[in-house]
Amino acid sequence: MTIDYEYLCRNTANLSGIPVRVCDGEELTAYHSPVTLVRDPFTLCKDAVLAMTDHVGYYLSDHFYYYGVLTAGSIHFIVGPTRQLPPADQELRELAFRAGVPKDDTDGFCRSMKAIINMPVESLLLMLCSINYMVNGEKKELKDLTITTGEQEGLRAVRAAQVILQGDEYLPPTPPHNTYSQEQALMHVITRGDTAALRAWMEQAPALRGGTVAFDQLRQMKNIFIVSATLASRAAIRGGLDVDAALALSDFYIQSCERLDTPEKITNLQYHMVLDFTEHVEKLHLGGRPGRLAASVANYVQRHLSEVITTEAVAQALFMGRTHLSARFHEETGIRLADFIRQEKLEEAKRLLRYTDRPAAAIGDYLAFSSPAHFSRVFKAETGCTPAEYRARHAR
Repeated sequence: MTIDYEYLCRNTANLSGIPVRVCDGEELTAYHSPVTLVRDPFTLCKDAVLAMTDHVGYYLSDHFYYYGVLTAGSIHFIVGPTRQLPPADQELRELAFRAGVPKDDTDGFCRSMKAIINMPVESLLLMLCSINYMVNGEKKELKDLTITTGEQEGLRAVRAAQVILQGDEYLPPTPPHNTYSQEQALMHVITRGDTAALRAWMEQAPALRGGTVAFDQLRQMKNIFIVSATLASRAAIRGGLDVDAALALSDFYIQSCERLDTPEKITNLQYHMVLDFTEHVEKLHLGGRPGRLAASVANYVQRHLSEVITTEAVAQALFMGRTHLSARFHEETGIRLADFIRQEKLEEAKRLLRYTDRPAAAIGDYLAFSSPAHFSRVFKAETGCTPAEYRARHAR
């Protein structure tokens, strides 16, 4: 039977409210979307998605969108992007920036992305299972994609094999753990936002034995990393970091870790991850005097980095007078609000220069500097080098 993929593409998009595309090899042969997108964010993960070979699966992107993927020979039937929860405005603006959306079209792009139906990944996979039956003649259920009897039996067999009979007791052959007290100390450092104490701890950190959580050394390190990122995000939330910001940062680092292929890279990323969480909390405790106002201002600035941020805008968001806010913020932190906003924008500029290939002029524009020359001048005054020189020094 000949499959009319154009028909399936159009009807699936109309039914789900999510963009659908069909690729034959590298070539896009059909596309239908319920919304108009200036740029298709799928281009950011196209290579990874087209490398998938399972009949039904999904791909999770850097910006927490997922794409359902059905494969039939050289054909990839791709539904997405969608996600479980609505995206934050700042997430969408960064996605637009990464995808190369012109600044004048960013608001329209964000509106269109918000109009895409949010769908749980389980529902997306069930929809693809139905199409898979039509295309590949194969009946799949959600449990076939998540939990299999064979794997469960295998896990039970492995667990039984690990248990060593010693007299009347069964003891697992794992070394003793020594992580709890060290973990508590480290989480306390993150909650306080004490980067100085963190660096001192790292210099004298003992060898930790966290137990065996995988049979492969690389997988072991990745699993430990995931646990560490989860604990660090919770510690940062206790320290005052916005919940959505903390969880998004955790997701970013976990996804980054999954792409690494050597223990050295994972160890290095773990250090930066813990330091990043600690620095985020430290920014909320400006001047060494933690306060609710400083945390509220810092969280607002983080959510609006790609906009022109004025004292008036921050004051309105916090239901305060502009003069009163400036005085209170300076009293609490020892830093002028305008200086803090500039510092935060420059920190984001450094991150984008290091971890994206977008031009420096585009980064300055994204962060709402008035011109490329203004961005370069402010950046050099703060760092002692131009954006291009900074990128060259910190190339990945």
